[in-house]
Amino acid sequence: MIFDVNVILRVGAALLVAGVLSFLSTPLVKALANKVGAIDVPKDSRRMHDHPIPRMGGLAIFIGFLLSALIFSPGIDRGLKSILLGAIVIVILGVFDDRNALGAKLKLVVQLIAAAIVVFYGDLRIDRITNPFGGSLYSYWDLGVFAYPITIIWIVAITNAVNFIDGLDGLACGVSCISSINLLVIALLVSDTRVAILMAALTGACLGFVPYNFNPAKIFMGDTGSTFLGFMLATVSITGLFKAYTAISFVVPFLLLGLPIFDICFAVIRRVASGRSPMEADRGHFHHRLIDMGFSQKQSVAIAYVLTGILGLAAVLLTVSGAMKTLIMLGAILVVGAIGMRIIMGATPRAKFWHHVKHGGPAPEPEQSSTPAAENSEPAEKDPADKANEAKEVSHE
Repeated sequence: MIFDVNVILRVGAALLVAGVLSFLSTPLVKALANKVGAIDVPKDSRRMHDHPIPRMGGLAIFIGFLLSALIFSPGIDRGLKSILLGAIVIVILGVFDDRNALGAKLKLVVQLIAAAIVVFYGDLRIDRITNPFGGSLYSYWDLGVFAYPITIIWIVAITNAVNFIDGLDGLACGVSCISSINLLVIALLVSDTRVAILMAALTGACLGFVPYNFNPAKIFMGDTGSTFLGFMLATVSITGLFKAYTAISFVVPFLLLGLPIFDICFAVIRRVASGRSPMEADRGHFHHRLIDMGFSQKQSVAIAYVLTGILGLAAVLLTVSGAMKTLIMLGAILVVGAIGMRIIMGATPRAKFWHHVKHGGPAPEPEQSSTPAAENSEPAEKDPADKANEAKEVSHE
């Protein structure tokens, strides 16, 4: 593990340029979204906002990423070309979907085409999986002809997994940014300059957009952004992490993308068990459950960030340390994180959380006091300033 100063400078420049381009292009993309009618109107209980907000902001993320990657990449080989071509297909699909709300089957077909470009044209595949239990005879499993469908399934699944968690302001963008940072660190540790540049560009593009996307969001990245981020994380993870002949290579991608993977697996199982299509939208995702437990949007997003960061840190530690040390570190972080969350969140969210676990629904609101003193007490005389404010509110209504 030797860090080249030139590589570090190149990575830093890629991150900075992508961030600036993404930040500067977001207002332009917002104006474009308003012009073409790419607006997210709250029309069901799944949406957490209460007024129309432009989407398609992922186009700004893509612009910042693409230009930075083209400028700073050491070379564009067949594999990188296939990833960029597939990403362009995904972004075009996302733009049309944010504008016209395409059907799930059509989107799935296009996503399969984008994944096939990477697998067949770019010759990027998960052709072997290391045996996490070790053993000298079977240190890894060669997938053979099954490498093609397994890789396509992985790419499409992660692409949709990130899309599934895009339900709160800043959630999907922030989670993807944290995963990109961890992938960047791992790429530097294993001296993979090409992946490091790509992840630096992706990280910078997310950082440039997220100020507009924090609660209350001024623009959503829409399917344009969420599917693009998922596609990039999925494809970059197969360029090296699955191919290493070490016991950790099987685990690292699942740790880095742990939250989206858990959410999509739980969503598919939940929908199939209830007799519905796996692609049918519902209000049972991880972030919805946090909201139902009593957490605010900002608190729910912070919890997702912390969980993603912990899993990502464990993935990084696995590349530089033994598995046992990583497990000990992960356990210590979980304990400290639990204590910190208890202190920060206070008693109310915790009580609602355990009520949700035991009874499967949000805790009832506390009843108002009905003591005789309260019932017989006369309302206090209102301050003149309060009366004036109420009069203004009535006039606005």
